[in-house]
Amino acid sequence: MNIHEFQAKQLFREYQIPVPESIVVTTVSGASDATKTLSGESWAIKAQVHAGGRGKVGGVKIATTAEAASQLTAEMLGKRLITKQTDATGLPINSVLIEKTYPIKREFYLSLILDRHQERLCFVASVAGGMDIEAVAAESPEKIISLFINPAAGLQAYQCRQIAFALSLQGEQIKALQNLMSGMLQLFVEKDASQIEINPLVETEDNSLFALDAKINFDDNALALHKDITALRDTAQEDEKENKAKQFDLSYITLNGNIGCMVNGAGLAMATMDLVKLKGGAPANFLDVGGGTNTEKVTEAFKLIVSDTNVQAVLVNIFGGIVHCDVIALGILEALKQIKTDLPIIVRLEGTHAEEGRALLQNAAPNIIAADNLDHAAEQAVSLAGATQ
Repeated sequence: MNIHEFQAKQLFREYQIPVPESIVVTTVSGASDATKTLSGESWAIKAQVHAGGRGKVGGVKIATTAEAASQLTAEMLGKRLITKQTDATGLPINSVLIEKTYPIKREFYLSLILDRHQERLCFVASVAGGMDIEAVAAESPEKIISLFINPAAGLQAYQCRQIAFALSLQGEQIKALQNLMSGMLQLFVEKDASQIEINPLVETEDNSLFALDAKINFDDNALALHKDITALRDTAQEDEKENKAKQFDLSYITLNGNIGCMVNGAGLAMATMDLVKLKGGAPANFLDVGGGTNTEKVTEAFKLIVSDTNVQAVLVNIFGGIVHCDVIALGILEALKQIKTDLPIIVRLEGTHAEEGRALLQNAAPNIIAADNLDHAAEQAVSLAGATQ
């Protein structure tokens, strides 16, 4: 789960991670009031969306007067921001962060992530702050330092000094960085985060360190333990179909293709998508109906698939085990009662109650097509999706 920058900075404050003075607003008049509260000569006006790269597309601007702050806020609120991390429709700007600016001397990169290969938390730092870390890694890997945290020993002072020296920090800045890193680690562990990123971490003219930006991702599997974090969710920033899928405990991810996929089991779903690509098609979604599914969940899953206007064919690939094939068949038929669609539906059923499932679907609707095997099913789906475009 993602949260907004202003929410991440509030958590930073709770864990003693220094951030600039700021106020989040949802109205134009609020922007004017914010500049009066935040004394200074200029303010950063920052659109609050769940996407990076805002500054490159007009989502972050500088105002030198209260009137300019109000005008820039008016230009952002209610609009949609399109960045390289969004789709073509962008994300809605429903709030703006008004932030006091500071004279900046240098910019750094600092993040805390889980390295699954090493099975440890890892701090990643770079002197090339304010840039895409992926580009830095590709073009100047020597500018990146990684530091792994022993889960038994925890973060050590000498490790903080290693990063401080790599960033050419001195004196009190070293202690400040140690406190900042300790706060990041405590926040990460206590709130079950999956990533904390500060880009940039800045050094001001008075040698202070500030998290000028803040990004936190949380482990969805741990949200049940953190009602305070769950309360921060902004569903307006998330895919509508994915949100609906969560209500029915379905694993659904929207993709850019035109072949809707309904599969049971994450591994089989990924294999199905790979085969669709191999046959020259493109999946419109990842959808795992799960092992303990029922007719209602299958019905809702199918309705989600056909609600995507990009979908030109539906591929159902079920290997019956815990979930019975006849349950899937009943769900498809119930969905077709509730929504009328002429989309070709290619169905491959194998395993538990496969014959019963095929019998239910046989002659049930002219657009339901039985497939002998997965290879055949994928070929048919790709062919029919192309034919209907």
